[in-house]
Amino acid sequence: MVVALLTDWFDGQAARWTNDVSEMGKILDPLADKLCLASVAVYFFWIGQLPLWFVLFAVLRDALIFIGAAYVRIHYSVVTTSLWPGKWAVGFVSMMFIAMVWPHPFFQRYPVKEFFLCLSFIMLLYSFVLYCVRFYRIHKGLDYHV
Repeated sequence: MVVALLTDWFDGQAARWTNDVSEMGKILDPLADKLCLASVAVYFFWIGQLPLWFVLFAVLRDALIFIGAAYVRIHYSVVTTSLWPGKWAVGFVSMMFIAMVWPHPFFQRYPVKEFFLCLSFIMLLYSFVLYCVRFYRIHKGLDYHV
């Protein structure tokens, strides 16, 4: 998970440093992130480490954002980029996953997983609302930056 996060971050930085950001990259990178998060969340649910409500919420949220972005791309020729609250949400989810697998006594003694679960849910919900606002503004022909 750490390697996936780091390679994703370095890939994004390299694209920005070299000014080589592509339209395809704007689509494939978030899709890869969403598939990675969903597969790990489903795995943790499968082994009894995550509640079903969280997995369903995270997967449904990502699916709706992807569908909304595809709709906006097809109908309005706008390729939307990731929002910072969404990046923070994925970071908190990743921290929760790390807390779940790292065998350090700190993570067994304190409710670190539960803390990041709550924080992840709040940020996932907040970013979802912002994506909905962005898609609505694009649909209405308003400035689409949130």
